[in-house]
Amino acid sequence: EGDGAALRPRIDASLAKMQEGLVERGTEVRLLLLAALCGEHLLLLGPPGTAKSELGRRLNGTCGAKYFERLLTRFSVPEELFGPVSLRGLENDEYVRKTDGYLPDANVAFVDEIFKANSAILNSLLTILNERLYDNGVERVRVPLLCLVGASNELPESEELDALYDRFLLRRAVDQVSTGVLPELLRAAAGGSPAARAADADAEDACDAAGEELDVDDFRGVRKAAEESVEVPDEVVDLLVDLRAWLQDKCEPPVYVSDRRLVKAVGMLKVAAYTAGRSQVSMYDCLLLQHVMWQRPEDATKVQRYILERLAGDQSMDQTSYLLQGLFARACRVNSGALEGADAGEGGEAATAQQSELAALRDELASLRELVGLELEKIERALGGSVGRPSMAAMADSPWMSAEEAEDAAQALAPVFTKGRSAQRAMYRDVLTLEVAMERSGEPHVLALLLPDLWHSFIRGTSA
Repeated sequence: EGDGAALRPRIDASLAKMQEGLVERGTEVRLLLLAALCGEHLLLLGPPGTAKSELGRRLNGTCGAKYFERLLTRFSVPEELFGPVSLRGLENDEYVRKTDGYLPDANVAFVDEIFKANSAILNSLLTILNERLYDNGVERVRVPLLCLVGASNELPESEELDALYDRFLLRRAVDQVSTGVLPELLRAAAGGSPAARAADADAEDACDAAGEELDVDDFRGVRKAAEESVEVPDEVVDLLVDLRAWLQDKCEPPVYVSDRRLVKAVGMLKVAAYTAGRSQVSMYDCLLLQHVMWQRPEDATKVQRYILERLAGDQSMDQTSYLLQGLFARACRVNSGALEGADAGEGGEAATAQQSELAALRDELASLRELVGLELEKIERALGGSVGRPSMAAMADSPWMSAEEAEDAAQALAPVFTKGRSAQRAMYRDVLTLEVAMERSGEPHVLALLLPDLWHSFIRGTSA
């Protein structure tokens, strides 16, 4: 596809169709469709009876693809996944499998209890998942697989399964339906009330109005188009680097993130931006990393919190604070006549040098004021002015974040954004105060009265 925006109506229609009749599975549906568009795989981790297999079937129903489904046990044999050995081939001294209708022939697959895979299955399965290739006898054949949905009741226990675990870029812990919406699930199972049936009919009409759903051909080439047309800004790259360092060095227990997973995460973010009709990855797209950068389900909350804090801009305050402290110290030295390099015995030259330093200082203060003002304006826009909470527009423009998720993220960001706004306002006030004082050639004792906190930091620095 050459235009990601053109796919958006079809994506919305497919998401609406896949969610019909499901309760509290909006996130799982979105992750499943995103995984298929990325050419990646989704792992669903949770207890039996939580609609994991139904999700795989719904992806197949949406795109009308060849579908394969299997439940593995510790005693499963390769024939269950890859097809029986061809008897005719054996007659010709060839060891080949009849793969029609099996995993090497599928576009969409669901494998339950995926971590029950034994060594006889594992190598071929890894090659299919990562390279889309299958060795059938002496021939290496290409596999048309778009997405494999793996399900498990538990995390992998042995190290030999680590490589398989890492092949699932997107991961989601699936829980039981919450008590608050359980009546909705039970009413749906009972056939629903007249009002519910009317709502379902309206939902179907909305799906029809949304347009045609995705088909198999729509999934072809999306990843390549995204790679060629979507840019990844430096702030997103920095977040990825810092996030992995934080997970591996600061978290307890450490969360290992492979180089392969990190590279694939970039590709996933580009597809997310492309299918939202954008040419650049947004920092808000990075919220999807909570479904990528974890080894244990509880790690997802840590990743989400880290990204939310970065979105709030807390990290930028330290740098501007250091800049302001340095400029304040220079202002005190200039106005006290203690300019570095000035010759106390040559008053004219010292005065000229002092005026030059004052001019440079004012220019730097003006630049810092502009920088802090831009940061403050960005926070004000995110908070929606007087509303006091982040606007959901920047998050809700993506098909991969539901209105409920955007609402939750907005609520989580609100206190951090509010704290950041207060800090930026205080910073802006201090910069403006120092700038005005320098315009009036304020003496050090005046600066001490106007900006006592900065003065105390300056005094501590000179006495150290």
